[in-house]
Amino acid sequence: MEKIALLNTAIFSFNQGDYIIMESAKKQLKDIVAKKFVIEIPTHAIPLHHYQYNKTMKKALQEMNPKFVCGTNLLNKNMLKRRTTWNLNLYEAKYINNCVFLGVGAGNIGKINWYTKKLLKRALSTEYIHSVRDEESKKMLESIGFKAINTGCVTLWNFDKEHCNKIPTKKSSKVVFTLTDYKKDKQKDQKLIDILNKNYEEVYFWVQGFGDLNYLNELENTKNVQIIGSSVKEYTDFLQKYECDFIGTRLHAGIKAMQEFRRAIILIVDNRARSMKRDYNLNCIERENIDNELEEYLNKEIKTDIQINFKNIDLWKNQFVIN
Repeated sequence: MEKIALLNTAIFSFNQGDYIIMESAKKQLKDIVAKKFVIEIPTHAIPLHHYQYNKTMKKALQEMNPKFVCGTNLLNKNMLKRRTTWNLNLYEAKYINNCVFLGVGAGNIGKINWYTKKLLKRALSTEYIHSVRDEESKKMLESIGFKAINTGCVTLWNFDKEHCNKIPTKKSSKVVFTLTDYKKDKQKDQKLIDILNKNYEEVYFWVQGFGDLNYLNELENTKNVQIIGSSVKEYTDFLQKYECDFIGTRLHAGIKAMQEFRRAIILIVDNRARSMKRDYNLNCIERENIDNELEEYLNKEIKTDIQINFKNIDLWKNQFVIN
């Protein structure tokens, strides 16, 4: 039986968005990994201690081919310092190797340094084309000699015309919103809460990040805000039960809402949403423009028209199909 590894980007993550990514990744890999022996390896945590790389473990890791790296902001121009995105060093990359990216993005865009170049050349497969989330990530990989294709984030792969057409265009009476604890802007985020209270009958908050609820409690005018449990299941149950809009700074909370046929407006706070708006036509506005744009935007009809290159997705998937 063939042995496959999934590098799980949600284990030990403080961001529930990584669980949304893994949920989609497993769905898209279902046919590829069928009838294969699948092992999951964490990326946020150290996969193994040095003394665990014994002869048996080394042999087992060598038999796992390929190893799919499932999304999130794993690429970084400087991986010399261990980070929580991909906790990997040069020694471990001898065994955590033959890796293939699936919708991976770059958290820190720029010229890759010598150490990162050496690490990626040891860890990544040169046989397969890598699937990346956006054009910047594609250019980073290609700059050091890897084959890459822009497929978008794996969470978007089901957004065909039929799906998009089922998402409402008009404002609901309920809204769920998110904040980002590591991208605070109290003036703009307070303005967001005030606008939502003014324009919706019921306002809900989903806690995607570890410190998001604490941040919400630093803001005002929140007594009527109802809290949704922090798990992806509780959020999904809410989206399936209630007709609602999503408005917030958490990219994958917005994508999850659209997966469940809910209208979403994502507030841009970093390069991820900005790149995905440009490449895939997500309905986004800059958080900086909340005062001038948000209220008018949420009250007009909004069409969801995600532009995904399904040919690129098929090209990536077909590498693993045995004829």
